Amino acid sequence: MSGLSGRGLRGSQAHSSPTHVAVIGAGLTGSLLACYLARRGHTVTVYERRPDPRTTAAERGRSINLALSERGIDALRRVGLHQRVLVDALPMRGRMIHPVDGELDFQQYSLDGRRAINSISRGALNNALLDEAAATPGVRIVFEHRLTGLDPLVFATPAGEAKAAADVVIGADGAGSAVRGQLLGMGLLDESVDFLDYGYKELSIAAGPDGDFAMDPGALHIWPRGTSMMIALPNPDRTFTCTLFWPHGGTSSLASLGSPAAIERHFRAVYPDVVPLMPNLVEDYRLNPVGLLGTVRCGPWQAATPGGPVGLIGDAAHAIVPFYGQGANCGFEDCVVLDRVLDETGDDFAAALPLFDTRRRDDVEAIATMALNNFVEMRDKVASPVFQLGKKIEHALERALPGRYVSRYELVSFSTTPYAQVRDRVRRQHRVLGAVGALALGGLGALGAAVARGRRR
Repeated sequence: MSGLSGRGLRGSQAHSSPTHVAVIGAGLTGSLLACYLARRGHTVTVYERRPDPRTTAAERGRSINLALSERGIDALRRVGLHQRVLVDALPMRGRMIHPVDGELDFQQYSLDGRRAINSISRGALNNALLDEAAATPGVRIVFEHRLTGLDPLVFATPAGEAKAAADVVIGADGAGSAVRGQLLGMGLLDESVDFLDYGYKELSIAAGPDGDFAMDPGALHIWPRGTSMMIALPNPDRTFTCTLFWPHGGTSSLASLGSPAAIERHFRAVYPDVVPLMPNLVEDYRLNPVGLLGTVRCGPWQAATPGGPVGLIGDAAHAIVPFYGQGANCGFEDCVVLDRVLDETGDDFAAALPLFDTRRRDDVEAIATMALNNFVEMRDKVASPVFQLGKKIEHALERALPGRYVSRYELVSFSTTPYAQVRDRVRRQHRVLGAVGALALGGLGALGAAVARGRRR
């Protein structure tokens, strides 16, 4: 078995000297994970199927902005990266709702209006993390290496097949993970991928005639339209990156608009305020690709292969839909949790990876469900007077019960409270909110009845 990549040769000496870890995927989570592992004294080789993104142009229509919030910032802070990253971020303190007609409606995220999520380019963040990983002693990054075999490690490269050795392999290679695919093919895990009947497409809003932002840069802009929506996040160059979330089929779907005239006609009817701000609307709509939206579930997230431990992290283990802005934040938090279990197990990966699976699974299932539910909220409810009344009652309860009643959004975005604890706490709070709402409606009903009796007299 000596040909099995040199993995599994460490045995009981796992804690006595550094482990060579192969991280598959140099995206956001993989690059940050390399920093965490190297700072623990391990030797890390990161393998990435793409060319170095720092030296190549971004793929058209794939620059989705991220909403970096406290969980992600906390993970970056632990390796001294948060200040560098936030230099290029733009704080968004609430949602700006754009109706088809009528006034804009700003809905602040936090009770005091001061807390913000941060708009940042995925590409810029990935490049910053790659720079940090490459500068960290003990880390080597290898590009244009596409994983084709796990035991032993085999890669397809421009120069032909390449083999490599490692003690531990961790798949951080995204929703379409090749590591997960290899484990699935070996019968070592089960998976399910639940796609939404929706896709996404990117558009852009140009800077204004004076070179400034054409809309408020301190908000995440939403155009809720019932069965579809568009959002926009600001960029440092004074543009906005817009993302359409539309159904795949039907009369108002991503596939239904063919001609330039049909595209412009639809946008003037559904998003009338932004058409003058999109000089490249038709070109972007016709040329930018449609992305898929889905939730990946698999288990277990780790396996003891003949060559040694293999684990999954981030989207490779648990990809979620983007509607709570938590995908990258959740992946970064994975790095923190894995770092903690490595502390507990003395850097014994064979023990740490199953413990990570146990500790993290309920949390990521909770945020996967919350992200799906938040799509319905953003698409259907944010413009509703009933929803807005509920938010006002919620803020009133937060003021009346500081620290005891906290909104789900604040707990998810502005704290590091485990997602499962957020889910359970919000369920309890919503029972209180429901009771208060019933009392309020009852009071209004009683007042109306009293007024009616007065009129009859």
